[in-house]
Amino acid sequence: MKARAFSYFRARTIDEALDAAARSGDEARFIAGGQSLVPALALRLQAPRLLIDINHIDDLCGVRREGEWLRIGALTRHCQMLTEPLIGEFAPLLRAAAPYVAHPAIRNRGTLGGSVALADPASEFPAVVLALGAEMEIAGPAGRRRVGADEFFIDLFETALAPGELLVAVHVPLLRANQRIAFDELARRRGDYALVGCGMIATVEQDLIADIRIALFSVGNVPTRAKSAEAALAGTRLDADRISAAQAALGGDLAPDDSDDVPAAMRLHLARVLLGRLLGRLREAA
Repeated sequence: MKARAFSYFRARTIDEALDAAARSGDEARFIAGGQSLVPALALRLQAPRLLIDINHIDDLCGVRREGEWLRIGALTRHCQMLTEPLIGEFAPLLRAAAPYVAHPAIRNRGTLGGSVALADPASEFPAVVLALGAEMEIAGPAGRRRVGADEFFIDLFETALAPGELLVAVHVPLLRANQRIAFDELARRRGDYALVGCGMIATVEQDLIADIRIALFSVGNVPTRAKSAEAALAGTRLDADRISAAQAALGGDLAPDDSDDVPAAMRLHLARVLLGRLLGRLREAA
């Protein structure tokens, strides 16, 4: 199939992009990397009458420190996660996840903002920003606002972005000296969608887990916090018994659907295996 005929507009500022979207209503889509949108256009899963190119908007670019936050522009490419020094220093969980995102050709064009805004439940970066407790900076007709990751992901491919709004940046709390991160996923082949994946960040004080955030993907309609597993670990020493308790608690956090390829019980089992593996890495790092 081929995409339906559409008009094209190259925006130079956020206001230009928002104005164009407001004039077209539901008939407009923003495009940057296009790694998800272009295939959807070709299959006519989406058929907008206007594409608004946001690749040339300076305010969507760049990575900079702002107080206790790292502001990562929505146009930051996946491959930049591997090369940007500020991300490596202050948001290493994003760097740890980046090599698992699809293949190099896609990482060269795909953007952080596009991945987070699409909210594919099998994607790495939505789960990572959830684990990090990031905040999404959103621009719209009513001005700008910030939404925490816990409130941003609502349902399958549904986020807190309202029609006509644009994700401008992702704000990530700076990594502290007493924090440890871990990331991994299980897939049939490198570059395939993960059967299950997990990212976590833990605050360690005097050999105890003072706080931990664990987010999993490919386990439901949205990236999912493992809050029961987190509660089983908070305030404890990370030993084999605590890791087993967290793995057991995971059953209260996840309710994956059955599919022809991966039964729900198998996906839950793999999630427990992966959680144990990553917590073991945190214990070694501590």
